[in-house]
Amino acid sequence: MEVFRRLPPADRRDPCALTIGNFDGVHSGHRAVLAQLRRRADELGLPTCVLTFEPHPREYFATLAASASAPALASATAAAPAADTGPRPPTPAPARICTERDKLDALAECGVDRVCIAHFNASVATLAAERFIDEIIVEGLHARYLLIGDDFRFGAKRRGDFAMLEQAAARHGFELARIATVTRDGQRISSSAVRAALAAGDFARARELLGRPYFISGHVVHGRKLGRTIGYPTLNVPIPFDRPAVEGVFVVRVHGLGELPVAGVASLGTRPAVESDGRHLLEVHLFDFDADIYGKLVRVEFLHKLRDEAHFDSIEALTAQIDRDAQAARAWLRDGSAVRND
Repeated sequence: MEVFRRLPPADRRDPCALTIGNFDGVHSGHRAVLAQLRRRADELGLPTCVLTFEPHPREYFATLAASASAPALASATAAAPAADTGPRPPTPAPARICTERDKLDALAECGVDRVCIAHFNASVATLAAERFIDEIIVEGLHARYLLIGDDFRFGAKRRGDFAMLEQAAARHGFELARIATVTRDGQRISSSAVRAALAAGDFARARELLGRPYFISGHVVHGRKLGRTIGYPTLNVPIPFDRPAVEGVFVVRVHGLGELPVAGVASLGTRPAVESDGRHLLEVHLFDFDADIYGKLVRVEFLHKLRDEAHFDSIEALTAQIDRDAQAARAWLRDGSAVRND
C-alpha cells in the first residue's frame, strides 16, 4: 500500500476509486465502505484510494476554539459574579481510537491500494466546497469513482453535500455513489459508539463494533525503569496523542513477543503518581516473562478494565495497589471473575 502525506505528486496521480473520511478505528461500518469501494474498483480496473486527514478536523477546530476562548474565559472568570454562567469552554476534541500505524495496517488489510493523509490546517478548513471538489477530488486525486457515507459533508462551513457532488460528477465525468449507515441491532456503527464502549470499559461491545479485538500497537521504548525497582518491570509503549480512547488499568495480552501472546496487567495514562508532564504512556507488566524486548513492535490487546487511573502519595502505596491489580488480573485470566479493583 502506498502512503502519501499530502496529495500525490503530479506524475503519480493515477485515476482511482476514492473514498474520504477519518476512519478512526476502521470499524465495521468503515469496512463495509471499503469492501464496496474494492468491489467497484475491481469492476472498473482502478486502484482504491482513501483520503484522510491529520489531525482529525474536529481536533483542529477544538484546538482553535480553545486558543480563541482562553483569554475570554480568563477575563470572564475574573470579572463575572459567581452566579453568572459566562462563556463556556469549547467542546473537546474526540478521543483517538487508534494510532496512525494501526489505522494504516487496518486499511491495508481491507485492500486499500493508496492512502493520502492530508494535513488539516487553516487552508483546508477554509477551502470552499467547490474548490475541494476541483482541486482535491478531481485534480489532486483523479477520482473516477467516489464513494461516500450518507452523512458526508465537506468544504468550509461543511457546505458541500451529496447534491453538490452529483452536479460535479456530471460536470467532471466521475461516478458517484453513497452507502447507507451500517447498523447492528438497530444502532449505528460509528467511531463515536466505539469511543463510548471503550470509555465504559466494555470491550465486548467494542469488539462487536470494530469487528476485531481492541488493541494498540507500538515499539517498546526505554522508560524510567521505576517498575523494576519495585518488582514490576514494564514494557513501555508511548501514546502519540493527548486523548486516547482508553485510560486506566487493564488486563491485557501482548502479541509480537513469540508464537503465543503473553498476558499481563497494563496501565495507560499520564502516571500522576510519578510524572507531571501530562504525556500518556502504555505500561505493561508481563506475567511469567523475562527477555530483552526493547525496540520490538508489539500489539497490546485490551481484555478487561480493572480500575481508573489514580494518584498515590507514596511509592509504597503505589506498589501495594499494583500488587492488588496484578492479583485481580491473574484472577480474571484464570476464571473471568475479577471485578473492578478501585
